This record gives sequence, structure tokens and C-alpha cells, in this order.
Amino acid sequence: MESLKKESFKFFTFFAVLFVAVLLISNVAAQKLIPVGPFIFTAGILVFPISYIFGDVLTEVYGYKNTRKIIWLGFLSSTFMAIFFWIIIKLPAAPGWNNQAAFETTLMQVPRVVFASLVAYLFGEFSNSYVISKLKIANQGNNMWLRFIASTLVGQFFDTIIFAVIAFGGIIPNDILITAIWSGYLFKVVYETIVSPLTVIIVNYIKKKEGVDVYDNNVNYNPLSL
Repeated sequence: MESLKKESFKFFTFFAVLFVAVLLISNVAAQKLIPVGPFIFTAGILVFPISYIFGDVLTEVYGYKNTRKIIWLGFLSSTFMAIFFWIIIKLPAAPGWNNQAAFETTLMQVPRVVFASLVAYLFGEFSNSYVISKLKIANQGNNMWLRFIASTLVGQFFDTIIFAVIAFGGIIPNDILITAIWSGYLFKVVYETIVSPLTVIIVNYIKKKEGVDVYDNNVNYNPLSL
């Protein structure tokens, strides 16, 4: 079934808002590194994989073209957040407010982390959406769980490496950086593999309720084509 007008979508805006919210939260949380046994993760890993689940749902149900707009919306929202955090940090503190140092310590790295997240996000999300879209056409809509896992393997590969190198390269020792990369990638892939059956159930429910199941035939996959 081809794409319907957005005005008829019941869940599109809901998933779009959650997608952007998860992205913004993960950008702030990603500043902190946390140890879990032999692994090292950014705290954002607790939230960020959910954005890929939402990306899977959006692409599978509404198609690459509609998802592309949401990806760029997330990009712009994160950019605005980074800019305004920088402005707020630079504003003078009011007399008697003694939390400026703690405020700067907490948020001063956000611009670099957000830049890393934005670059990694664009590569990761667009490759994730592209793989789902192409595999859906190739498999004629079958093996949904397989394309979710395949897209995760590709998307998270780009996302994890690009983010870690830009955000923490030169800041933390290389051995810790490498550990953070492979452990983060492994966690994300395992996480999304585990939840893929639930994602399939959600997607099938939404398709039924929306009455839409987009196949991206003759779609321009250029990320800049809006």
C-alpha cells in the first residue's frame, strides 16, 4: 500500500516526538562513562538504542521519505539544544547563585558531545533506514525481524565508532576508547536483537491501525532530498 497523507496518520507524530525526545536526552547523558563489569559505556546507551527502535518503526510503516524528515528534525533539535546550552553557560550568574561551576562542569562538554552525536546520528540513522527500506523491497515485506537486525548491525556500526572517536578521542586513553567502542556496539546490537520481536508486534499493530504499509519504490534515497 502506498503512502497516505500525513493528516491521516494516527501514530506518526507520536513516534516522531518520542524519537526526538530520546535523542536529546541521550545527547546529555552521553557525557558520562559508566563501567559495567569489563565493559565501558556512555550513560546515553541506556536511552539511545530506543531511538533506533523508533527509527525502525517509522521506516517500516511510513517509509524512508517520511522518516528522512524526522531524522532531520532530530538533527535540528539537537543543534538548537547545543547552541542554547552554550549561550546559557556563557551568561553571567546572578549574585548568590553559586552553582555556576557545577553547571559548567555538567554541561560544558555538551557541544562537543552533541556534535559527535549529530555526525554519528546522521550516518547511523540514514544507513539504518536505508537498509530496512531496501531489504523490505527485496524480501517483499517478509522477514521483518531480519531486516531490523541487519539494519542495526550497519547503523550502529557507523554510529558507535563515529560518536566515540569524535566525542572522546584525545580525551580518554586509547585502550579505554576502544573498549567503549566494541562494548557499546555489542550492547546495542544485543539490545535491539532482544527487543526485535516486540518491535515486530508494535509495527504490525500500527500498520493495521494506520492502514498503511509503505514500500519505497522509486524513492530518492539522497538524505538531502526533502
